[in-house]
Amino acid sequence: MATMNKGACLCGRVNFVVIGDLKAPDACHCLQCRKHSGHYFASTDMPKAALTITGQENLSWYQSSAKVRRGFCATCGSSLFFEPLARDWIGIAMGAFDTPTATHLEMHIFVAEKGDYYEIADGLPQNQH
Repeated sequence: MATMNKGACLCGRVNFVVIGDLKAPDACHCLQCRKHSGHYFASTDMPKAALTITGQENLSWYQSSAKVRRGFCATCGSSLFFEPLARDWIGIAMGAFDTPTATHLEMHIFVAEKGDYYEIADGLPQNQH
């Protein structure tokens, strides 16, 4: 039987289900992810076909670049998704999962752009870009 992980935004108007084991997440420290999430953005990249979203009428998308859009709840503002448009995967915010994820952070990316108000001291790999 396939693993099923459920999640939602803060107000519960956008819900999602992911079928399959979650890929180990990364933490992105780029300026866009920091501004979108309010800190760094920890997400797991899953095939788009593995994701089912309910309450899509409450989901808004912001086109943050020519290649990427970011999904958030239009009511409560929860940052939920990072979607590269030309890829078959979508990044799903780790903090939005309601169920245990059975995974752990794998690495930090874009650390050259990290905020100056914190240090990364967990011993995980740090990619500058």
